[in-house]
Amino acid sequence: MESFAERLKATALVRIYSFFKIPLLWSVRPSVIENKGPRTVLKIPLTRKTKNHLGVMYFGALAMGGEAAVALKAIQIIEKSGEKIDFIFKDFHADFTKRAEGDVHFICDQGPGVEALVTKAKASGERESQTFESYAIVPSKDPTVRVATFQVTLSLKKRR
Repeated sequence: MESFAERLKATALVRIYSFFKIPLLWSVRPSVIENKGPRTVLKIPLTRKTKNHLGVMYFGALAMGGEAAVALKAIQIIEKSGEKIDFIFKDFHADFTKRAEGDVHFICDQGPGVEALVTKAKASGERESQTFESYAIVPSKDPTVRVATFQVTLSLKKRR
């Protein structure tokens, strides 16, 4: 299990990055719950800003979390590589299966795949893309039930 200091550092990275680059993501106050090995878990709290008219998490906030779980892993691997690699998401698909009636955890277990894509983009110098999956759960209700599943295509290119 990673330490509180490591989670705090990762949360600060997400919030500072999003403050300057993606202010809408910053406004929903994402926190890193776990970020070790292949797994990233990001939490977005159910607040006035993230709720819809039924009191459950708005699908826009869910979409941000699904994308951000993959993006956090990509940002860290790119930073660690020492290369200037730009990333963007080419497409997005979501399946919303249950109401998100509490704080939502967004999970991406595909760290090795993201790392392989960064390595490929670094070596080729060309645009490289791959689709990754993340999913959302509401631990306070049932940590075994996915409330949403996301497929996002991450596209990377080394700056020249």
